[in-house]
Amino acid sequence: MKILVIEDDATTGGYIARGLREEGHAVDLIAQGDDGLVTATAGSYDVMIVDRMLPGVDGLTLVKTLRGAGNTTPILFLTAMGSVEDRIAGLNAGADDYLVKPFAFGELSARVAALGRRPQTAELETQLTAADLTLDLLTRKVTRGGQEIDLLPREFALLEFLLRRKGRVQTRTMLLEGVWDLSFDPMTNVVETHISRLRAKVDKPFDTDIIKTVRGAGYRIDG
Repeated sequence: MKILVIEDDATTGGYIARGLREEGHAVDLIAQGDDGLVTATAGSYDVMIVDRMLPGVDGLTLVKTLRGAGNTTPILFLTAMGSVEDRIAGLNAGADDYLVKPFAFGELSARVAALGRRPQTAELETQLTAADLTLDLLTRKVTRGGQEIDLLPREFALLEFLLRRKGRVQTRTMLLEGVWDLSFDPMTNVVETHISRLRAKVDKPFDTDIIKTVRGAGYRIDG
């Protein structure tokens, strides 16, 4: 397989790259988060191994950016950040697996092999839709009924999160973790405020509502 390793610790990165190459894989090793993002975007890889604490662009942001651009390459987070909250944040960001340092190379190799066996999506998803609403992941534009809607970055992220889970209820906690990276409830109305602002732009000017409130549970997009 062709594997991209983004790891800023030279010793760890060298150890991983050497071990994978001995198994017959082609490995590119990058130490900077921003360089890793460029390489991941420009290249074609079977699996990526990403540290979370990277200089330049941190691992969480890197993975979110790749997923937002429609990149579906399997990603394994390899990091010392091993709390339950850290794992949840990593998986919610778009990672497929999460391995905590210190690690056994045999386990890393087995996890990489398992990710490599997963069937790949034939075509990258570049648009998310619901009824007559379209969110373009490449141009970052949102339109409804052909009319362009101007969203702030957090509003765009909230709409994207709901569209990716179309038909499923998303609780307040899920939204806090997935959109705001909060593993605790700050006891504010940030979710409700942003839902209200989003509705004012994507629902209010139109005949039908796309964002549904499921009383006592959360929010859902149908269509």
